[in-house]
Amino acid sequence: MKQFDNQKRYMITGGAGFIGFHLSLALLERGAVVTGFDNLNDYYDVELKKARLDILEKQENYSFEKADLSDKEQVFALFEKYQPDVVINLGAQAGVRYSIDNPDTYMQSNIMGFFNVLEACRKYPVEHLVFASSSSVYGGNEKVPFSTEDKVDGPVSLYAATKKSNELMAHAYSKLYGIPVTGLRFFTVYGPYGRPDMAYFKFALKIMNGEKIQIYNNGDMQRDFTYVDDVVKGIVNVLCNPPVENKDGVRYKIYNIGNNTPVRLLDFISELEKQLGKEAKKEYLPMQPGDVYQTYADVSELMRDFDFKPSTPIEEGLAKFVEWFKGYYCIG
Repeated sequence: MKQFDNQKRYMITGGAGFIGFHLSLALLERGAVVTGFDNLNDYYDVELKKARLDILEKQENYSFEKADLSDKEQVFALFEKYQPDVVINLGAQAGVRYSIDNPDTYMQSNIMGFFNVLEACRKYPVEHLVFASSSSVYGGNEKVPFSTEDKVDGPVSLYAATKKSNELMAHAYSKLYGIPVTGLRFFTVYGPYGRPDMAYFKFALKIMNGEKIQIYNNGDMQRDFTYVDDVVKGIVNVLCNPPVENKDGVRYKIYNIGNNTPVRLLDFISELEKQLGKEAKKEYLPMQPGDVYQTYADVSELMRDFDFKPSTPIEEGLAKFVEWFKGYYCIG
């Protein structure tokens, strides 16, 4: 395994996003040159995205461009300007439930946006393209833990379908044009500066405001909650280790990045209540369209290739989230 190379130029799409922010900081701390770009859309609080950017733009070797992945000319112009060696595509329209009511956004961002990145990597050759997939691609699979060898042909949301499409598109471009590509299936990432649309963040806001939290499938769900620092370590390990040719002659690889330890949703809420010091008012509801009962990552390939697996327990991860959360929202 090659160690991280801070002499390469790194470009991160979705640079003002949750994972993009933490990854940028990690690369900058290692002395790398990082370019972030993001369209700063209002899917969730733009002020939070700007707060992340305020921190990043104070760092040496960082530059930011406001641009939209779905605009091919903008994407090409930035590739030509910055000539990245390694591209990390984190820019996408996220959210399972949001995709039910706003499908057009997913086609524009996740399909056309990713296509433009692939085309840019073809025109301006890169040493490695790393892109975010999702545990959502496993759909309603019942065999656990979820392995990258499992069939993922039964998505239960449009969001999941777009992420599976990204994997297929990336494979085709790797095969046709020799682009080394690694896809990372993230499992329920949480932590400081997280996404307000995610359940744990919404729970925290509602608990502190004395509002009811909505618990789907009557709480009978499990998630492989993965702390953001573990995800960043996994990405950093991958960046300077593009895949070798597989048996089909394609430099393409998929990894799961998850905690490998599913947690009952009710246990997660209980720990969040403990860290916040306040009990939640609860409303129990049936399973929502697009949701799945459980996620559980098989990370054996990550351990084999990088001697690494996410391991932060929820007690530690939620304590760090709540510390940030209370400071950011000025909660005593």
